[in-house]
Formats: sequence, C-alpha cells, structure tokens
Amino acid sequence: MIRVNLDVMLAKRKMTLSELSEKVGITMANLSILKTGKAKAIRFSTLDAICRVLECQPGDILEYVENE
Repeated sequence: MIRVNLDVMLAKRKMTLSELSEKVGITMANLSILKTGKAKAIRFSTLDAICRVLECQPGDILEYVENE
C-alpha cells in the first residue's frame, strides 16, 4: 500500500494544512483526504504543486509499505 506522509512534511516545514491549501490552490477537504490516506489517486499536477510549495521530492510524501 502507499502511505501518504503529508503531515510529516507539513511539520518539517512548520506549515499548516490551510497554508498549504492557499499556496497550492487545492481545497482543504481534498488535502485532508490526501493527508489521511483516504485518497484513491493523486494527479501529477497536484503532486508537483505540493512538492514545489514544500520544497521536497515526491518520495518525501509518498511511501510504499508492505500490506500487514
């Protein structure tokens, strides 16, 4: 499964979800779905925008873990 570490990157950058929402142009609801790992997919343009704002790599946000 793919684990989303958006909360970790937000903490490292000392940024709130609402700040990220404003800077990326994505609704709080959609970012929350992504942050909680409930998203079924993510657009490359969304991932690009998040990485640009958080100054990170996609691998800093997305991580593959074996199913338990």
